[in-house]
Amino acid sequence: MLKHSEQLELPIADPYFFLPRMVIDHLERIEKLSSRHPVNVLVTGKQGCGKSTLVRQFAAHYNRPMSTFQVGLLSEPGQLFGDERLRNGETFYQEFLFPKAITTPKCVIHLEEINRPEHPKALNELYSVLSEDRSIWIDELGLVKVAEGVVFFASLNEGAEFTGLDPLDAALQDRFYTIQMEYLPWEAEKQVLMLKAGVSEEQADNILRVVTALRENPQQSVAVSTRHSLMIAELMAVGAGLKESTIFSLQVSKDALESVLVSLHFELGDFSGSSDTYELF
Repeated sequence: MLKHSEQLELPIADPYFFLPRMVIDHLERIEKLSSRHPVNVLVTGKQGCGKSTLVRQFAAHYNRPMSTFQVGLLSEPGQLFGDERLRNGETFYQEFLFPKAITTPKCVIHLEEINRPEHPKALNELYSVLSEDRSIWIDELGLVKVAEGVVFFASLNEGAEFTGLDPLDAALQDRFYTIQMEYLPWEAEKQVLMLKAGVSEEQADNILRVVTALRENPQQSVAVSTRHSLMIAELMAVGAGLKESTIFSLQVSKDALESVLVSLHFELGDFSGSSDTYELF
């Protein structure tokens, strides 16, 4: 059975979610357009830069029900709508959440990792519901029509570091408006660390010095997301030092990390000291 991450419910807004003014204005226009017809929005960007949060924030801000579907779990065509089951020796059709969601007025549909289906033809049914016709015939369900005001958000990760990704079909991608998510600027990311994790301004600045050095490392740059910098901040907020918090929050090569630590050694005394000791746990 195709599992979904949540039922049709109103998501809770994140009080500390920062977006560029231009993106906020674009989302306001998407909301207005959706009163005329369903709208499709593709959200791209590096891992951990807030793509999924943007979708939840849009639904929460405009008081819309929302449901998320993991496209990476689709192993065959038609699986978004339902599947054949066996009960007491008899076959029956089990309808899934997707047809209910797209027929719910003003629902936000999040198609997560749309470029990672297990089966190359698993997305075929999406062409019809994302097109101008906004309907599809399913033998077991009849004609399924997209309700008024529905907004489809699709998100994807891009880059050679991600495995199992398929190029998004041009005919499918052509149906979307696009939002490109980027890392937060220093001051905005610092506010996130202070407000969400509770670290001091000095601690937040030190975290961002390390994070920025990793991102801009000329030998081997590391994609450190805001999610990771927040993980570092949360460990520091409960008593860990910057060194330990960085080590346990990031998956980076030893050489890349040591290069950054050495470059920041004199500025951040937190990185000084002898090697770790081993004790009974």
